[in-house]
Amino acid sequence: MFTKIDLCSMALLKIGEKPIQSWREDSAPAQLARTLFDPTVDALLATFPWRFATQNLVLTKNNDGDFIIPQNVLRVLKCEGQIMGDRINTSADTIEISAIVKTDPEHFPNYFATLVATKLAVEFCIPLLGDTNVFRMITALYESEFQSAKFIDSTTSTNQSNIDKFSLINSRF
Repeated sequence: MFTKIDLCSMALLKIGEKPIQSWREDSAPAQLARTLFDPTVDALLATFPWRFATQNLVLTKNNDGDFIIPQNVLRVLKCEGQIMGDRINTSADTIEISAIVKTDPEHFPNYFATLVATKLAVEFCIPLLGDTNVFRMITALYESEFQSAKFIDSTTSTNQSNIDKFSLINSRF
């Protein structure tokens, strides 16, 4: 179970900086953490269909007859209809979408928390250190951890009942 402060502190330690104790600190690392944490994590969540951040949502039309994509949705993975901005156009009365949603750090699995800390270290490196050698090293570490995290997430066991319902599996028997 991690907090935003924990992940930012881990990132700072990776580049040789002192950890922060609070968002309210009047320091460059704390200011960077406040500014970059949410957009960096949201972008990282949206890059891959992470199982822990994927949800199925049922949407109903609003008063204007539109389906509005909820604000906590970072990326729609699957839907019946055409996405136009923050709306989905379709003639149905209700639709189900599969989407990546914003997820709080306390719900991150360890492999993703480590990835977030390394991605933040990449983002913090040049503004705090200005050292391109450290930046290249941290970037290479991030790329390696990203591949590992995707592998771990994609090989996590699935719900067997969903596999049993898959038509191609049933047609074999």
